[in-house]
Amino acid sequence: MNILTNNYALRRFTQSDLENVFKGLSHPEVIPYYGVSFSTIEETQKQIDWYLQIEQENTGRWRAITFKDNSQFIGAIGFNYWQQAHRKAEIGFWLMPEYWKKGVIKEALPAMIAFGFQEMKLHRIEAEVESENSSSKRVLEASGFQFEGTKRDCEIKNGRFISLDLFSLLENEIGNRFQS
Repeated sequence: MNILTNNYALRRFTQSDLENVFKGLSHPEVIPYYGVSFSTIEETQKQIDWYLQIEQENTGRWRAITFKDNSQFIGAIGFNYWQQAHRKAEIGFWLMPEYWKKGVIKEALPAMIAFGFQEMKLHRIEAEVESENSSSKRVLEASGFQFEGTKRDCEIKNGRFISLDLFSLLENEIGNRFQS
């Protein structure tokens, strides 16, 4: 199922996205705040496989973000750690740097949130953001996510401890805001 916004299509990943996912998840400006990175296109196949696997196993839903009119790949957005029994999942996103600060996530995020609440029947959407990633935190807050706290020095990344800020959005907090 494609999710459409005014300017973008959020569509399922396909094998043809491999090169673009590699470009994004090996880009030195993208990977500092993203959980995975790849140094070869062959390694990146694991990410494509994961996008497809979590959909098959009903543990997540990730979508490629493209322009509606020409399918140019822009980035990715989606849910993982979907716990259907608890009606919650974690949302994440990344963009190719040339599309930063152009309102892409501001437009795509509400559509993905609506999909989560309506189609996946979520009650709670969580986001864990590296404490230093102010851009992602701003876009979450602008979309109504509430800051819940900081998990201090909870992970090691590139040989140093990092902290993660936890945000959440509950279905009863959105009103008609994200209804399609």
